[in-house]
Amino acid sequence: MKVLMLNGSPRPEGNTAIALKEMEKIFEAEGIEVKTVQIGARDIRGCIACSSCKKTGKCFFDDEVNDIAADFESADGLVVASPVYYASANATLIACLDRLFYSTGFDKTMKVGAAVAVARRGGCSATFDELNKYFTISGMPVASSQYWNSVHGRLQGEASEDGEGLQTMRTLARNMAFLMKSIALGKEKYGLPKREESIVTNFI
Repeated sequence: MKVLMLNGSPRPEGNTAIALKEMEKIFEAEGIEVKTVQIGARDIRGCIACSSCKKTGKCFFDDEVNDIAADFESADGLVVASPVYYASANATLIACLDRLFYSTGFDKTMKVGAAVAVARRGGCSATFDELNKYFTISGMPVASSQYWNSVHGRLQGEASEDGEGLQTMRTLARNMAFLMKSIALGKEKYGLPKREESIVTNFI
């Protein structure tokens, strides 16, 4: 099984990385392959609604988003982690996710999603909610933990002192591993849920 983790921080060894590494240890112990992509400092522009992806199957802007798409398609789970800037996720990460989810046509149903927010103090809940919306619009079950998926720290390395936050990350990884394995068994025995033809309603 595979998990793709997207680190929305511009700091490769920052507090967001500490949170993800705590999860990575659990995934590896569970026999799950992990790939982490650092995108927080990349030059990723936002979606321009050109709809080119509907014709070509990939985003018009040929950058990291198209590279990540292949890893996302083959993954059983996706972890999206961001530092909190002004009570929201890193704008680079949001630009990446907007384009990644919109431009990829493959079925995301039953891939397990998990959002992680890292902050000095406030804004974790808002960021957590913001990131979870990508999963819930795509038929992806959302993994939970013993608390909202957040870790606290301001200066580089301070997250390692947040005992409860790191425990939350370990619990999240264990729950996510269980969900992915259970879904794989369910697919084998029952298949995926039946999907109706999409109904699109415009409120005008």
